[in-house]
Amino acid sequence: MVEGLIGKKIGMTQLFREDGSVVPATVIQAGPCVVVQRKTLKNDGYNAVQLGFVEGKPARKVTKPREGHFKKAGVLPTRILREFKVEEGDDLKVGDQLLVDALFKERERVNVVGTSKGRGFAGVVKRHHFRGGAATHGSMFHRAPGSIGASSFPSRVWPGQRMAGRMGNERVTARNLQVVRVNGEQNVLVVRGSVPGANGSYLLILKPKTRNSKPET
Repeated sequence: MVEGLIGKKIGMTQLFREDGSVVPATVIQAGPCVVVQRKTLKNDGYNAVQLGFVEGKPARKVTKPREGHFKKAGVLPTRILREFKVEEGDDLKVGDQLLVDALFKERERVNVVGTSKGRGFAGVVKRHHFRGGAATHGSMFHRAPGSIGASSFPSRVWPGQRMAGRMGNERVTARNLQVVRVNGEQNVLVVRGSVPGANGSYLLILKPKTRNSKPET
């Protein structure tokens, strides 16, 4: 079976347990996804499937090469295409549709991959949580980064030195999130906690390859 699905972040909500406690959760539209291409060890050197995220309307303004790609598969064009590994001997075929309730169960653990919100150019206090200097008594050092390296040694700036720069807009993985609800009719997956990205952004929902991925009892 394929290791994950493509989804879209709908937003965050709260769920109430039987004991009255409140659990923060994220609602994700997980699929349906259609198999657009099947890659095999013989033809491509590895086993994988290319999935397309099926939305309410088919994608518009499709380029001719991509239009031919979908026409060859016999499926409607989609905006989002992603590749997922599959085990050798898997019987998935081009045109097969994958649904959320077939892949994920309640109380199971998943990894969610997304692109974090872009914050633009940020200083070291906001970007790296620097404490900053004194605010009074004539201090002229408030939100500056301070020394970034000595002149005698190493006579250069170390790679990875924490400095001001672009913040956010990076690929982020939220690991081992618990699946709280699975709605197969509406293709909705609810996970506990937050996931990276803004509302409406696309996500990858993956099965983690750890012992914590088994459903809890």
